[in-house]
Amino acid sequence: MRTIRRERSAVIALGVLGLACLVALLAPVLAPSDPLAQTDVLRTRFLPPMTTGPDGTLYLLGTDRLGRDLMSRLIYGARISLMVGIWSVVLSLVLGVSIGMVAALMGGVIERALMGITDAALAMPRLILLLALVAVFEPSQLLVIVVLGVTGWMGIARLARAEVNGLMARSYVTAATALGIGRWRLLTRHLMPNALTPVIVAAALAVGNAITLESGLAFLGLGIPAPAPSWGNMIAGGREALVNAPWIAMFPGLAIVVTVVACNLLGDGLRDALDPETRVEARE
Repeated sequence: MRTIRRERSAVIALGVLGLACLVALLAPVLAPSDPLAQTDVLRTRFLPPMTTGPDGTLYLLGTDRLGRDLMSRLIYGARISLMVGIWSVVLSLVLGVSIGMVAALMGGVIERALMGITDAALAMPRLILLLALVAVFEPSQLLVIVVLGVTGWMGIARLARAEVNGLMARSYVTAATALGIGRWRLLTRHLMPNALTPVIVAAALAVGNAITLESGLAFLGLGIPAPAPSWGNMIAGGREALVNAPWIAMFPGLAIVVTVVACNLLGDGLRDALDPETRVEARE
């Protein structure tokens, strides 16, 4: 923790992401109103930020084309977008770490087969595969999480395999093998804890990438289906009113930018803090 605290950008990014997660968890408490509520559409639609509606309600971020409160939709959208980003990366981690470490530990035919599957999956363009899978099945939050997860594990698998292969040459692993420690115990007690550092960094970067991909799918009408708010479909809902009501797409767009930048800064900070070579260079 001390090394992470020295990275100011990582600390700030962690604080931003922690605040976003807290807002998402407390959405029912923090949201001024129901994000799906529509009152008098003709009188409350396209209200600019800091405007009081005909019923006396203050709309801090304005309203959309259906008169819905953008502040409430932005807060509830954080819950959906962050959930999609985090859980899809968790699924990618489970698949990638399992495949990569098993391939490195078993070696031989099993390693060549698993890495062949990984290389074949990497050869397929991820965006095209995402569009095909989401277009075939009915869009839902679970489908988006699964699709993003099963199309993002390949790089993690290769990274985990490379780390385990490097650790297998260490003296303590050779000694543990000579003492007769089984492969499963060797993996869980010695290899996995020491191989997860670059994987954690990759996961932090992957969360921002997953949020961006979900927003792109939603913008194309293939993401989280309306009327449930996500930052992506909020931008999609405001693209037709960019000239008259730019705030509809601007605020969720800013939320995506801030979140993705925070994920990238956190990943860079974790890499600098956890990489021994980087720490040695910093001391010199």
